[in-house]
Amino acid sequence: MKVLKAVAPASLIRFEKISKTYQMGEILVHALREVDFEVKLGEMVAIMGASGSGKSTMLNLLGTLDRPTSGHYFLEDEPIENLDEYELSALRNRKIGFVFQSFNLLPRDNALENVELPMIYAGQSTTARRKKAERALERVGLADRMDHLPNQLSGGQQQRVSIARAIVNEPRMLLADEPTGALDSATTQQVMELFCELHKQGMTVILVTHDPSIAEYAERVVRFKDGVIQSDETKGKHAEDSDRARVRDVSERNSAG
Repeated sequence: MKVLKAVAPASLIRFEKISKTYQMGEILVHALREVDFEVKLGEMVAIMGASGSGKSTMLNLLGTLDRPTSGHYFLEDEPIENLDEYELSALRNRKIGFVFQSFNLLPRDNALENVELPMIYAGQSTTARRKKAERALERVGLADRMDHLPNQLSGGQQQRVSIARAIVNEPRMLLADEPTGALDSATTQQVMELFCELHKQGMTVILVTHDPSIAEYAERVVRFKDGVIQSDETKGKHAEDSDRARVRDVSERNSAG
């Protein structure tokens, strides 16, 4: 009988002294100032802050949509700041899922076709794309809406399609930028419960939000001010469930090994 050993969650993301500056005319704007930041595999983290605090810059850097001015970014202990644009694009397709406030769905493609997009870019076969897209839509509760166009779906359903598209390649992390900003309160709760369910299943979720009620869904809340981390607190109503999910995930990995 194999004895399972307690293993600390692996580091998925590590920032070391990350800075980002922008030239605005004659003014040099310090968006981030030597930020040290780490996210463990399987965490659910909310990044908060006022406009200009640095939270949107953090999202862009985490998603490799922008490059730091200085410092080092490690994703699964691999440095990525020196990757070229092609390599970054391939990395995003494999390891990072994005969810945006505006959904960003193609209006002339149905739900299934929208979810297939990342796999088209990855060069997967038509049969494989279709099966994985169907599974992703089933996972977000839209098995009966696969052939619907975006304008035939409610706002919450459109956001579910965008979440399905984000997770279809089984990324290492899900980045969500104000994902409920265009939704009413009831739909917001449904979408956030979906994020929590994905988190319980082992997905690393990072939310950027200005709304404290959204941040409460996370187990950890990181607040930015003037380009630096003002506070980093572990809290949230789903923290205990998250801990159990990570222990279960580690145990399963140990059993498989």
